Amino acid sequence: MLTDIWQYLQYFLLALYLLVLLVVCIYGFHRYVLVYLYYKHKHLSPTLTSCFRELPKITIQLPMFNERYVAKRVIEQACAVEYPSDRLEIQVLDDSTDDTTEIARETVERMRAEGHDIVLLHRTNRVGFKAGALQEGLAVAKGEFLCIFDADFIPPRDVLLDTVHHFTDAQVAMLQTRWDHVNRDQSVLTQAQAVLLDGHFVMEHGARNRSGRFINFNGTAGIWRKSAIADAGGWQHDTLTEDLDLSYRAQLRGWRFIFLDSTRVPAELPPEMLAFKAQQHRWTKGGAQTCKKLLPTVLASNCPWPVKVEAFFHLTSNVVYLFVTLLSLLLFPAIYLKLHIFPEQSWQRYVVDLMLLGLATFSASTFYIASQRELRRGWWDSIKYIPAIMSLGIGIAINNSRAMLQGFFGQVGEFVRTPKYGATEQQRGLQRKDQIYRIKSDFHWQPWIELFMGFYMIMCLVLSLMGPGGWFGAPFLFLFAAGYLYVGFSSLRSEWHRHRLALAGANSTP
Repeated sequence: MLTDIWQYLQYFLLALYLLVLLVVCIYGFHRYVLVYLYYKHKHLSPTLTSCFRELPKITIQLPMFNERYVAKRVIEQACAVEYPSDRLEIQVLDDSTDDTTEIARETVERMRAEGHDIVLLHRTNRVGFKAGALQEGLAVAKGEFLCIFDADFIPPRDVLLDTVHHFTDAQVAMLQTRWDHVNRDQSVLTQAQAVLLDGHFVMEHGARNRSGRFINFNGTAGIWRKSAIADAGGWQHDTLTEDLDLSYRAQLRGWRFIFLDSTRVPAELPPEMLAFKAQQHRWTKGGAQTCKKLLPTVLASNCPWPVKVEAFFHLTSNVVYLFVTLLSLLLFPAIYLKLHIFPEQSWQRYVVDLMLLGLATFSASTFYIASQRELRRGWWDSIKYIPAIMSLGIGIAINNSRAMLQGFFGQVGEFVRTPKYGATEQQRGLQRKDQIYRIKSDFHWQPWIELFMGFYMIMCLVLSLMGPGGWFGAPFLFLFAAGYLYVGFSSLRSEWHRHRLALAGANSTP
């Protein structure tokens, strides 16, 4: 009887492992599809067919919340943008509760004295968070078009003149530029993030936009037609990704989007693990909320089936983090069963490893290497950060799985900002006593789970190497172990630094 139960349990665990692996491989294969679509439609880059005889009025919106280190810089940079002064308005949409408001007010007054049409709109509440601030700014904006920059972005002087003429097409609702990174070389973490974002913009946006699929506004460094926002229902705050939500609503209404890869806007990458995890948590949770809200509408719409299929993969992409976490938990029993069920040197022992390498591991490598090559980076620069990228994607899986589940089954939640403190200044060695370590966290034991998973992956690696041909899957298992351990240890180090700074602040209080 016990033998039968054990046998059934073995087959159940193996079947569950193969099912989870199949889902991960399907999403991995989708990366190959995006690379194919990119190169197939690469020649269809946006081109200007006409220009405005008279430039339209544009409102630059600068939403911010407690951004004392970058508020002055982004306001001054926005005022330095080249555009006729009688055609340009600047709104500083400030929800701050610290001295950012005073910094912003002083800068706005100075810029207004220099002749700029600029206004500070300060709210005493955060109703709707960023979406609420944008909607209130929209109600009083003078511009026909709205250009949005988050506080850590540095608007180039020619950003409006390079982009505005694409709106001579009355069906264009939004134009998204490509993000660049001012602190790309600060650490391995920022290098990995830079490559991840390059892949998103170059390959995902490029493939989707040029092949006629839906893309999304990334919340900043883009221009919206004011009438399109109103037609799509305005900024709504029932998700934490108001940009993704509005993007899909607008495109479902028939509006066209443009991704302009040639225009780059530099910004700051989170240089520390807690900030990166908070940003990923918000993006993942908001993405799940938007999927729950809009995917049924997309699938029931009259859109062509290629658009629906790509929208499905786009909106459900965060689900893969849960399957990566499940895959991690199932690796030890799967390796054990593989060694004890299948005979030595049998093809069954290798087929699973081949699936992982070909459809999961190699697909991600191909995706990101292709994006770096398109950015004219050398082969070594394109390849050397791939292991770090893949490890980071695995290590963040627990954080993002939790966010995904909250997005599908929890409340909307609070918009937790990603702290910024002026990366260029930090690189010159200036120290901040209230840096990123004050970030809000309600899951202090998550790093310990990540560390446990890291050591669990080491056990899987040892078990795999004990059997014949175990070296074949060893690189894959090593990436899992390195990812969980790196994310866990980095999180604990940041937590320790945060508490040390808090303790120092308490001791210095009279």
